[in-house]
Amino acid sequence: MTVRIAIAGAGNVGRSIAQELIGNGHEVMLIERHPRQLCPERVPEARWVLADACELSSLEEADLAGCDVVVAATGDDKANLVVSLLAKTEFAVPRVVSRVNRAENEWLFTEQWGVDVAVSKPRLMAALVEEAVTVGDLVRLMTFRQGEANLVEITLPKDAPYEGQPVRSVPMPRDAALVAILRGKRVLVPTPDDPLEAGDELIFVCTSEVEDQVRAVVLGDRGVPPLG
Repeated sequence: MTVRIAIAGAGNVGRSIAQELIGNGHEVMLIERHPRQLCPERVPEARWVLADACELSSLEEADLAGCDVVVAATGDDKANLVVSLLAKTEFAVPRVVSRVNRAENEWLFTEQWGVDVAVSKPRLMAALVEEAVTVGDLVRLMTFRQGEANLVEITLPKDAPYEGQPVRSVPMPRDAALVAILRGKRVLVPTPDDPLEAGDELIFVCTSEVEDQVRAVVLGDRGVPPLG
């Protein structure tokens, strides 16, 4: 399905996002207010718009209401918050993703500002480091909807309770779902009959409240935090 996506900010980050999304078959519009950053030859498949994404009239002319997703990707947190708020409240965009440039501003990027998903590079980098070196524990990769749901990863250790057993045998708690299995260079969409193997990276979407339950189910005794 082709998704219409508007990206505010056509710097290195905005262009990289645009190229990735276009490569996945989506329709992308790049909105940039600085003429020197307007480089259609960098991403020729995108629609380029010279405008200030913080101005309501500019977003109306760009037909933001026709977009499925808005990405606020500028290097200015204040601008990203304004873009997010306008996208959600004035144009009812279903999905708003916002870049957080300064970690100390992360607390501002909430539903009240129209943000569905906030992406903080320091937090994401830390999570990716943890994911790369951690076996036998739960690592939170990303937070959605202001902490209501999280994307988490557990690398299955040898001798885990459900190693070698099919996915259907794992008693997942409510509000948790196994959405992908990374096995070597393969990405598997899990089916009930797929067996779990040691070294599998299990990707779950779950609420914060059930993270400990997911850890305990998948890891058994080693997933239960010690008392005291």
